[in-house]
Amino acid sequence: VRDYTLDHLRAGVGMALQESVLFTGSIEENLHWGDENAPEEFVRQAAQVAQAAPFVEDMEEGYNTMLGQRGVNLSGGQKQRLCIARALIKRPKILILDDSTSAVDLATEAKIQAGLRKLMGHLTVFIIAQRISSVRNADKILVLDGGRIVDIGKHDELIQRCEIYREIAQSQLGKEAV
Repeated sequence: VRDYTLDHLRAGVGMALQESVLFTGSIEENLHWGDENAPEEFVRQAAQVAQAAPFVEDMEEGYNTMLGQRGVNLSGGQKQRLCIARALIKRPKILILDDSTSAVDLATEAKIQAGLRKLMGHLTVFIIAQRISSVRNADKILVLDGGRIVDIGKHDELIQRCEIYREIAQSQLGKEAV
């Protein structure tokens, strides 16, 4: 890592946070902030993966729809989906999703996860989440308690041996689903 410049390292990382950062301008301009030179086809594909395309294409002006400061005319889930798309447009080697689907319904989150799984061979994804559904299919899940790692494993392994993880899963998914 020390052999690379900070700019080189930053260029290889895409990030979408719980608090979405959007600015006054069109949806298109906000998406291209990830990569000004991204081909339109790639922008549309990233919007599909992030499940932003359906609501954007339903808008009268589509990708030319103007956003207010911080995206005030969008729901929290819509903002998050645009920020996930923008992170994908950057074509990162590492994608960090920090509670970036917290305002998205479970069905839409499942579609986003399915789209990301198709891309997994091309990038490493770190998902920081409070929802079990966000991490259930991860290769490795780190369970934190009080800022400390208390267990690492796959969903099924953690259900069996990690009481903290099992309790969270039961509270979110129901005892019969666990």
